[in-house]
Amino acid sequence: LTPGIPSHTPLIRVLVSGARSFSVDYKNNCFQKDGKPFQYVSGSIHYSRIPHYYWKDRLLKMYMAGLNAVQIYVPWNFHEEKRGVYNFSGDRDLENFLDLANQTGLLVILRPGPYICAEWEMGGLPAWLLQKPNIVLRSADTDYLEAVNTWMAVLLPKMRRWLYTNGGNIISVQVENEYGSYYTCDYNYMRHLRTLFQFFLGDDTVLFTTDGNTDREMTCGTLEGMYATIDFGTDVNISQAFSRQRRFEPRGPLVNSEFYTGWLDHWGDQHAQVDTQKVSRMLGEMLSMGASVNMYMFEGGTNFGYWNGADHDNRFRSVVTSYDYNAPLSEAGDPTEKLLAIRDTISKVTSLTLNLPIRDTITMVTSLTLNLSLLGTLSPQGPVRSQYPLSFEEMNQYYGFMLYRTKLPRDLPEDTPLISPLNGVHDRAYVSVCGVFQGLLERDTTLVMNLTGKQGDQVDVLVENMGRVNFGSKINDFKGLLSNLILGKDVLTDWQIYPLDIDGAIASGWPQSGQRRSLPDPVRGPSDGPVFYQGTLTTNGLAWDTFLRLNEWTKGQVWINGVNLGRYWPKRGPQQTLYIPGPLLSPTQPNNITVLELERAPPHTRVLFMDRPQLNSTSGKTSQTTDRQT
Repeated sequence: LTPGIPSHTPLIRVLVSGARSFSVDYKNNCFQKDGKPFQYVSGSIHYSRIPHYYWKDRLLKMYMAGLNAVQIYVPWNFHEEKRGVYNFSGDRDLENFLDLANQTGLLVILRPGPYICAEWEMGGLPAWLLQKPNIVLRSADTDYLEAVNTWMAVLLPKMRRWLYTNGGNIISVQVENEYGSYYTCDYNYMRHLRTLFQFFLGDDTVLFTTDGNTDREMTCGTLEGMYATIDFGTDVNISQAFSRQRRFEPRGPLVNSEFYTGWLDHWGDQHAQVDTQKVSRMLGEMLSMGASVNMYMFEGGTNFGYWNGADHDNRFRSVVTSYDYNAPLSEAGDPTEKLLAIRDTISKVTSLTLNLPIRDTITMVTSLTLNLSLLGTLSPQGPVRSQYPLSFEEMNQYYGFMLYRTKLPRDLPEDTPLISPLNGVHDRAYVSVCGVFQGLLERDTTLVMNLTGKQGDQVDVLVENMGRVNFGSKINDFKGLLSNLILGKDVLTDWQIYPLDIDGAIASGWPQSGQRRSLPDPVRGPSDGPVFYQGTLTTNGLAWDTFLRLNEWTKGQVWINGVNLGRYWPKRGPQQTLYIPGPLLSPTQPNNITVLELERAPPHTRVLFMDRPQLNSTSGKTSQTTDRQT
């Protein structure tokens, strides 16, 4: 802190005498900071994946590991979930994050998009863009550029005062993100963004691009006036990769903007792991060459709520809730062996004296009891009636769940196929007849199931959005029932469609607020299909981080004290536990637990709070803990 300045004043002033500058030195093949050669050693951290009360802790650990910069994405949809409604408070307070980084002594490499990928829902683009069904995202499409212009006119003026040259800590700004990997290859779009960024940030701001290690990607992703950088991991020859960068940027610093310390997980994958020794060795080689390096990720964090993205190559694959990424700092912010190895590598070029703290954790068991959902609570505005199904986007609901309800058109005494002939279930549909669960349909994998029943029986189809595609040509990822369902020879029509505000209801205290003080006895048998369960956890004065394990539960969503922890799916794996930050828990009051189990709950309806995560379903025995019933 600067003497004489109150500690609560944002540190956004010139901290040294004389002019501050940051630029690309093309003559000496380096960056220049305040007139001197500069090399950054940076790590990626996503403020949107870490609760704001832990930002300072994570930034301090990154600084203590030897970093002098952090790289951050700005997810557009995190700040503008609904068109024209902007949120920069709490976990979305970007300027507070920049201020904390500045106080810690970390420079910032800003990546404001508008598209970010990041394994984040729709690559950070707001789903409301899809209300224009034919919009061409990431192009010079008029509707898209209009929305981009409006958003950047809100975001970039906030960022201008945080530029290093204005007394802040942002040294460079990325334009778009790995644009060369996208099919449009629209130079007019990139020129428009370059002009837009220069207008709001000034002509002297260092703008750059990042692209993958192929000629095609570097060709389509780079543009004059923006410094071209490259990204690659441990499976690449360093000299060859930087030679490719040199073909597109003959002079200036060598930069690896995404050096992969780990990798992402999809449901059904093995937990990704990248060898620690390879990471530290290659990092050392790049630094000894004078290259500036950003490690992606340094801490991954968590896809809380519905913010996970998805890939679609041969089929739809949703990203898991944990974004641990096998990074140097774990999902919960704990130092790993990889961090210690990286710290040792960096210490060969800098002087470090570090002691990295480990947090305390909680281990307990609690039971849950059944609570049947009420549409009046979860969809207070009631249904929209439509002859044919409407998508999430047409219903102005972008995340979570919607319920589609109709009636059987005739008697079905024998199994009759219910078909999604155009693969129109995006992404999973849980089907019940008269409240009895019949089965499910799943995008790309399960397009047919059987039904029986009588004419007029109520058919409920609960559709789950599993996260929009965040990479590649299929990011126009509409959700819901996108085409008709066919039952035998009949097209199902006359739908009642309920948008479900489950998160709003739970944040308001449901279902616990609607119960008597004494809860009913736990359910003694497993219940099939979508059902809510509720329970409480008393921590006896503790409010430490913990990890929730749902042994023998199938698939669903969990809330703690009204906060959506994300999806669980232990049956498919690899992730077996959900991270619960300690400050979410009350040390003195019962903590409310709400579980939406979508397929089948276990007979015991217990959940386990563990002292460490389990992110790989094939990793063997879990840690030995002293659990107790509460």
